[in-house]
Amino acid sequence: MTNKPAASLAEEFYADLLLVGRRAELTAGAYEEAAGELLRWAAESGTDVPSLTVRDLLYYIAFRRTQGLSELTVAKDISALRAFGAFLVRKGIWAENLALELDRPKASRALPEVLSVEQVDALLAAIDTNSPLGVRDRALYELIYSCGLRISEASGLLLAHIHFKDKLLIVLGKGNKERIVPFGDIARQWLERWVYEARPAVLGQRQVAEVFVNARGQPLSRKGIWKNFQALEAKSGVQSKVHTLRHSFATHLLAGGADLRSVQELLGHADLSTTQIYTHVDDSRLRECHGDFFPGHKDGAGQS
Repeated sequence: MTNKPAASLAEEFYADLLLVGRRAELTAGAYEEAAGELLRWAAESGTDVPSLTVRDLLYYIAFRRTQGLSELTVAKDISALRAFGAFLVRKGIWAENLALELDRPKASRALPEVLSVEQVDALLAAIDTNSPLGVRDRALYELIYSCGLRISEASGLLLAHIHFKDKLLIVLGKGNKERIVPFGDIARQWLERWVYEARPAVLGQRQVAEVFVNARGQPLSRKGIWKNFQALEAKSGVQSKVHTLRHSFATHLLAGGADLRSVQELLGHADLSTTQIYTHVDDSRLRECHGDFFPGHKDGAGQS
């Protein structure tokens, strides 16, 4: 089998994942890459796809292990190959999904880095809020922490999706899944200050749908959020990453006694190896859970 047909088949698999499977682009891309690795290995072994056997797949997984891959990566590969096998069955290339015979290893996940409440306070208090962009950064990172947002979710947040009265956000997460997330009083204070005072000073008469903008009045990119946080990390002395605020949000909720299902709903969290399953909890329960278990900051902390 030549590389060209292999690449073509992997690309067709990617399109199928997006259009038929309704997979998120990141998931589809990861699965396409995993399928492409198998196809390249088969080509180098002189085996075409229709002739692959379960033994071949086992040999391939063994080969992947010899490359020093983690158990988690191998487990993700097998999940991708199962999806690829289902695609090949639909195409009539395989009579049955051979990849279902592969056992996923029980991968041990590294524990995420988490900050204490005191470290979060120190990190956010290091932001100089004497300028409009400083107010923006305080509102931005307060919101990421208070809502457990991903960088992409914060970057794409729209003004129309903020409900100050109810202290709720409509967040567009992975796979274009919307969820409703409450935010705390401190986050609301800084967000209101940004939206109603500092943001108009940056934009002037320009109209921008996104909440957070850069100094040129353009939507603040994910790279911009990341770079600004690096500077904040150096200034505060707190070793962290933007995504650590999301991990900290979840950990602080659970440490306070929140149930896993509510936290999963608040995070919009789904396992790549399974169909996305969201636990449906009503909005009032989410607000109650957030208010009861999310410590955030002490009242009045971090005011400048």
